[in-house]
Order: sequence, then structure tokens, then C-alpha cells
Amino acid sequence: MKKVSVVILNWNGSEMLRKYLTSVIQYSSEVEAEICVADNASTDDSCRVIEMEFPTVRLIRLAENYGFAEGYNRALQQVDAEYVVLLNSDVRVSSQWLSSMVDYMDCHREVVACQPKILSERSSRSFEYAGASGGFIDCYGYPFCRGRIFDVVEVDHGQYDSPLPIFWASGAALLIRLDAYNKVGGLDGRFFAHMEEIDLCWRLRSRGYVIHCVPQSVVYHVGGATLKKENPRKTFLNFRNNLLMLYKNLPEDELRRVLYVRSVLDYVAALFFLLKGDWGNAQAVWAARKEYHRLRNRFKADRDENLRATITTSIPERVPFSILWRAKVRGKKRYSELF
Repeated sequence: MKKVSVVILNWNGSEMLRKYLTSVIQYSSEVEAEICVADNASTDDSCRVIEMEFPTVRLIRLAENYGFAEGYNRALQQVDAEYVVLLNSDVRVSSQWLSSMVDYMDCHREVVACQPKILSERSSRSFEYAGASGGFIDCYGYPFCRGRIFDVVEVDHGQYDSPLPIFWASGAALLIRLDAYNKVGGLDGRFFAHMEEIDLCWRLRSRGYVIHCVPQSVVYHVGGATLKKENPRKTFLNFRNNLLMLYKNLPEDELRRVLYVRSVLDYVAALFFLLKGDWGNAQAVWAARKEYHRLRNRFKADRDENLRATITTSIPERVPFSILWRAKVRGKKRYSELF
């Protein structure tokens, strides 16, 4: 068994591999780490690039494009390591990025997963949207980060450099104990992409596991390399999967109330898209809700299993307030202002 396997899921990303894989190879040697690229049946020259230009990297060929969630599930079935890192192909890592997290996990056996501080590759002084310095979630299922609330991304001044417990770790750079990943069932492949890491982390947290952010590890993420922000397909997946995640994981005494409030808020979001003249994203919200209702019964067994396995419903990182109210109405734009 290896200490760490760094697994990069790729789909038609040969340009990203050429640009960022070198940093992963260079800065992962401080730990006994295997570097893998799991290819989701790319139609570009990704596999040839790995074989010809990165011969030390292990190539895992998947039979079709399984998406982010199921792609990782199938790739990790072929990995034997204590820790695995789920790393996006558009991430540039820095010195000690991996050793900082591994050392932290070795010293904190109660922590089953962690993420680094994620800065923007486009603007290296700013946090990156997808994870920043650790993820949280509000009482209605809206995720936010230490360093990013909705579209407001903070400049990094070291203000969030302390390790701390978080609700979710970003799938852009997620280190997890492989046995814990398998024990809770891994990512939900039916999500395809978006929200799947938050769903995974919710299952971990409700079973009593702990997740931390380790800001001493720093990576730089491009973001939006597969689906651009406000792409209707991305909007559809985010809204649909968020609702499915809530249905799978909410305690029984909260389910009806939270989903009712979310139905109102989702239609308000669709109205705002319409008022901006964005018919595509408004239609995506409606389609997501329709698809959620169509699929909901297929997730009942998962909900029942999650409730049976739940040790605690009191998760401090699932904050008791509405982030929409505090950010949009009360004008709290920074994480440090929320509490």
C-alpha cells in the first residue's frame, strides 16, 4: 500500500495537463506519492500526452465519460493507498502542498479529510471560488466559504490561515483517507458533477467524522475549466444536485420546512434570471426542480441509510442562519463579518 495517491480526473484536458501536471510531479516528491491521471474516455490527445510526456504518471483509462463523481469512484477502485487526493487538472500546486496536509492528517487521526487553501490561478492574491479556505453550508443548503460568499471573493491577507473544522472540502483539491471514502460510499455517481463533494462531506460529518482546512498547504485553481460560471448546464446541475443532497441528508424534523423554503427561493432565483434577460439559466432552474421531483424516489433508500447511520445532527459548520439573508439583505460580504 502506498502512502498517497494523487488522482487527477481528466476529460479532454491535454492542454491543462501539459500546463499544470509538472507542478504536481515536482512538488509531490516530499511524500511517498503515486501520481495518477484517470481519463474519462477523452477524445483529444490526453492519453498520448500522459504516455509520451509524463512517463512516471500512472494512466487509468476509463471506458466512458462517467462524470466527476462516478469517474472518481471507478478510478479509486484501482488505487491502493492510505490517503487519496482528488485533484482537478487545472490546479497548480506549490512547495509542501502535499506534505503539509499529510503531516497534519498523520498528527490528527480524528480528521478523515482536508483541503488546502485554494487561491486563484488568474489572480494569485485572491481566494478561488471553489473552496477558498474551507467550505460551510447554511440552514437552507446554500454553500459558502471562508474567503468567498456567493460571488464576492476576498483577497488573501493571511486572515484565514488557521486550520479549523469545516463542513465540506473542495473537490478541486480534496485529501481523504481511502477507507473512510469507501466506508460512506464515495461520491454519488448519479450527481455526475457539482455538489457531490458536499454530499460526501455531509455523510462523513453526520457519521461523526471530522474535516479540516489546512491553509499551510496552498494551491492555485483556474476554475470553470469544464463548465463556465452561469452556464445553464452548470446551473441545472447545481440546483438539482443541491436539492437531492438536502433530501438525502436533512434530519427528518427539518426536511419539509427546508424544502418548502427552498422551493420559494429557487423560483425567486429563476425570476431574477428572467429579469436579467437570462432565459437559459431561468429555464435551467425550472428544469432542475422538475428533475429533482422525478428522481426523488430513487434516493429514498439512500436517505433511509443516511438517517440510520447518523450519529449527530448537530454539526456546527452547518450554520443555523440564512446566508442569503446575511449577505444579500444585511450586506455581510466577508466570512469574518457573518458571526
